[in-house]
Amino acid sequence: MAERFSTAVSLSRQILNITMTYSFLPLRALAFSGILLLSSHATAQQPVKFKVVSLSAGIHLIKAEVAASEAEREQGLMFREKMGPNEGMVFLFGAPAGVCMWMKNTLLPLSVAFIDDDGKIINIEEMKPQTTESHCGLKPVSYAREMNAGWFKQKNIKPGMLIDGLPKTR
Repeated sequence: MAERFSTAVSLSRQILNITMTYSFLPLRALAFSGILLLSSHATAQQPVKFKVVSLSAGIHLIKAEVAASEAEREQGLMFREKMGPNEGMVFLFGAPAGVCMWMKNTLLPLSVAFIDDDGKIINIEEMKPQTTESHCGLKPVSYAREMNAGWFKQKNIKPGMLIDGLPKTR
């Protein structure tokens, strides 16, 4: 991320140096618009800040970041290098839908639980980092919850169990 921003700044400086040398007004305007374009691209790549909620699965408490908007769901846990043992992310889809997840640009191995509108786990899938393999709910779901790989198995949490504290999807 920082490397991309440094490259954008470096390119912007080179463009400005060229425009100052030749002093063409249209070229200056072009250089300035290039700087704006490059800086807006660097800003667009900044990680999304997520709201955090507390969820529970039986006796297990979870600190879950909430991905409710399209931009938040797209960002998800991409580029994360670590996550606490009882931390994760809950994805809200608004209404029951056929949902599939993948791990593009996700550095951590994760487990995902697909959850219906009532908070019942439909199925759980294990996902390998940095892959584009699809992992899908077995029926339409309103939520998906990602945790560190193996978390559900270690806690003996299985399909059919309930997740409490899920934010409302509508």
